[in-house]
Amino acid sequence: MKYTTGRLFVAGIAVVGLMVLTSCAGEQFHVKGTIANAKDSVLYFEHNGLEGFSTVDSVKLNEKGGFSFSSDKVDNPEFYRLRIAGQIINIAIDSTETVNVQATYPQMATDYSVKGSYENEKIKELALKQVDLQAQCQTIYAERPDIADSLVNVLVSGYKQDVSRNYIFKEPMRAYSYFALFQYIVVGNEARLIFDPTKDAKDNKVFGAVATSWDTYYPGSDRTQNLHNITIKGMKDERIVQAQNKPVEVDAKEMGVIDLPLRDNRGVEHHLTDLKGKVVLLDFHVFATEGSTEYIMKMRELYNKYHDRGLEIYMVSLDDNAHFWKEQVANLPWINVYDDTGISRAYTAPAQTMPIIYLIDRGNNVVKNPSQIKNLSEEIEKLL
Repeated sequence: MKYTTGRLFVAGIAVVGLMVLTSCAGEQFHVKGTIANAKDSVLYFEHNGLEGFSTVDSVKLNEKGGFSFSSDKVDNPEFYRLRIAGQIINIAIDSTETVNVQATYPQMATDYSVKGSYENEKIKELALKQVDLQAQCQTIYAERPDIADSLVNVLVSGYKQDVSRNYIFKEPMRAYSYFALFQYIVVGNEARLIFDPTKDAKDNKVFGAVATSWDTYYPGSDRTQNLHNITIKGMKDERIVQAQNKPVEVDAKEMGVIDLPLRDNRGVEHHLTDLKGKVVLLDFHVFATEGSTEYIMKMRELYNKYHDRGLEIYMVSLDDNAHFWKEQVANLPWINVYDDTGISRAYTAPAQTMPIIYLIDRGNNVVKNPSQIKNLSEEIEKLL
C-alpha cells in the first residue's frame, strides 16, 4: 500500500488520486461556460488521476467560445481541469453538480470566474494565492539571490499559516482543503510542495486534520486512504526530516547485493540480482531536490558513454511524489524504480544527503560505497 506523498501530484496547480467514476442510472455532472478570445483553440477537459492526466473530452472552440462537458456522477470529490495549452483552470467535482466557468484566454488561469460551486470558488482563491506566492518568490530570486532561500522560507511559512488557519482547519472535510494540501511552488526549476510532511513535522498535523475529516465524510475512498497513508508515513518515518548526513559504511569488499525488488513507472518489477553480468551504478535519488536536473544530465552522459560496454544504472526514487517521479523518468533510458516500502534503508539508513551511489561489479557484488567513490567515471572504467 502506498504511504508516501508520492500520491501527490505537483505538475500544475493540482491534486491527484485514483479515479472513482461510477455510473448511477445515467446521473452526471456538468462543466460548462465560455472561454473568450480563444477561437480555434482546443479546450481539453481532463481528469487528474494517479496514473496521469486522462482526457475526458475536448472541443475546438468557435468565436463565441462556448463549451459543455459532462461525465458520470462521482461518489466522492474528484479533481479535473480545463486546459488550453499551458493555461489551466482546476475544477473539483462532487456528485452531480453543474459548474459554470467564464474565462478569457490567454490568461484564463487567473482571469476566470466560477459559479454554482462553493468548492471551486475556494479553489480559485487558493490558486490565485499560489500564483501570487510564486511571483513573489521569483522576484526575490531575481533581485536578492544571496538571501533568497531564507526570504522564500519566510514567505512560504506565512502562506502555510494563512491557508491552514483560514481554509484547511476551517473546513477540513472540503475538496478545496484537499486541494490546498498539494499546492506547490517552483524553485530552481524544481517543484517544491508547500505543505510537505517529510520536511516539516508540523505539516503532518495539517494532513492529519484533513485525513480524519475525510474518514468521516468519505470513508473507504482512495483519497481518504491516501491521506491516512501520508499521515502515517509522516509520523513513522523521520528519515528525511531528521537527515543526519552520516554516510552509510556498507562493507563494500565484494559484498553480495541486498536485492531491491521494486517497480518501475509501468508497474514492472525489477531486481538488482537480475543484473548479474553487468556493472551497475546503484543510485538513490530524489527528483524533487534542487539541482536534480543537472544531476540527471550528468547521469545521462555516463550512461551514454558506458552503457554499450556493460554499464546499467539502477535508479531508486525516494521522492514523496510518485506522480511527479513518473513524469521525471518517462524519457530516461535506464532502470528507474520507486520505493514506497522502505526497503532502501538497507542502503540509505542512517540518512544521507541525496544522491547516494554504490557500484556493483559484474559478479553482483557491491564493491564501492558512497564514501569510497572519489571519481565516478574512473571507478566505472575500472569495473568495465
